[in-house]
Amino acid sequence: MMGNVIPYGRQDINDQDITAVVDTLKSDFLTQGPKIAEFENAFAHYTGAKYAVVLSNGTAALHLAALALRVKEGDKVITSPITFAASANGFRYCGAELYFVDIDPRTYNLDINKLRSLLESHPKGTFKGVIPVDFAGYPVDLEEFCKLADEYNLFLVEDACHAPGGYFKNSKGEQVNCGNGQYADISVFSFHPVKHIAAGEGGMITTNNKELYDELILLRTHGITKSEDLLTENHGGWYYEMHNLGYNYRITDFQAALGISQLSRADKGVERRLEIAEKYTQAFEGTKVKTPFVESSVQHAHHLYVIQVEDRKGLYDYLRENKILAQVHYIPIHLMPYYKNLGWKEGDCPIAEAYYEHCLSLPMFPTLTVEEQDFVIEKVLEFVK
Repeated sequence: MMGNVIPYGRQDINDQDITAVVDTLKSDFLTQGPKIAEFENAFAHYTGAKYAVVLSNGTAALHLAALALRVKEGDKVITSPITFAASANGFRYCGAELYFVDIDPRTYNLDINKLRSLLESHPKGTFKGVIPVDFAGYPVDLEEFCKLADEYNLFLVEDACHAPGGYFKNSKGEQVNCGNGQYADISVFSFHPVKHIAAGEGGMITTNNKELYDELILLRTHGITKSEDLLTENHGGWYYEMHNLGYNYRITDFQAALGISQLSRADKGVERRLEIAEKYTQAFEGTKVKTPFVESSVQHAHHLYVIQVEDRKGLYDYLRENKILAQVHYIPIHLMPYYKNLGWKEGDCPIAEAYYEHCLSLPMFPTLTVEEQDFVIEKVLEFVK
C-alpha cells in the first residue's frame, strides 16, 4: 500500500497554480511588476493588517524587521529557543545579543511568565525587543506580550511563519488574526514549500505602522527610491537616489503569482489541517502519546502536529523504516554550536531541552490522504504499545 514515502510536510501545487505562474512568465514582467503589489494587497487583506511587504524569504523578513526597528550592535533582544534558527539570526545579523527564554510546557511558545521574570531581574532599558514565535501554528497571546512590551519599552515582532490563518481571542473576545498588526509592531511570514502558502521561497512582513512600512520598502531594494516626495533633487524621469544601505530582498513576479493562487485556498488548507489534527488527537487519546494542547479561544494553524513520546529516537527510526518521514522541530537554538560559543549552555532552558528529547512532528499537510494518515496512526500505536 505504501510504495511512496509520506513526508512530514508537502506543498500542494494544482493546475490553477501552474497556470498563474505560466501566465506571469508569458507577461511583460518577471520581477518588479504588478504581481508584487497584488500579492501584498491580498495578504494584507487576509491577515487584516494595513500594510504588507513581500520579500525573497522569511529570513530576509526577519532581517529587515531588525533593520527597520533600528537594532544595532549590542542591543539585547529576546526570543524562544524552540524555533528555526532564523528567528534569532535575523537580529544577530544586526549585531544584537540574543537572550533565550524558556517555553511554556503546554503551548511550546515563549513563556510570558519567564519573560517577565527576566525583565524584572534587569534594570528597565536593558532589553530592546522581544520576538515571540507562533510555534507550530499556535498563536501567541500578543495582547499580554504587548502589555509587557509597553511596560518595558520593547519592540514586539511576531514570528508568524507557522501561523497564517491562526488567531486568538483577546480580553474583549475579539478575534485577533496572526499578523494583523493590532499588537505587534511587525509580523513575519514564510512561503517555503512546507508552509501553508508555498511560493518556492518567499516571505512577507505585515505592519500597521506607516513609517516602518516606508522604511521596509526602501530597505528591500538597496535603499533606493524614485518617489518624488523623498528625492532631495530631481534630474528627470530616470532619476533615483539611494538613501539607506539596503539589500536586494525582492521576490519575482512568478513567485508572487504562485503565492496569490495559493492564498486563494489558504482557508481550505487550514480547515483540512484542523481535521487531520483532530483525527490524530482522537486516535492517541488514552495512550502514552502526548498530543498538542489547544485552548478553546485559539485557532491553531497546525503547520506542524507535534507529539511527545518516551522513546523519540526509537519511534523516529521505526516510522522511517515504514517510509514515514516524521521530523524533529526543533533542536533548541541555544544549544547550537554558534550560540554555545556565545555562552549559552545545557540547563539554560530546561523545559525546551526536555521538550526536544521527546518531540516528533507527524505528517501534516492538506493533501495527506485518509489512508496515509491511518497508516501513520497505525505505526505510531504499534510502536508505543
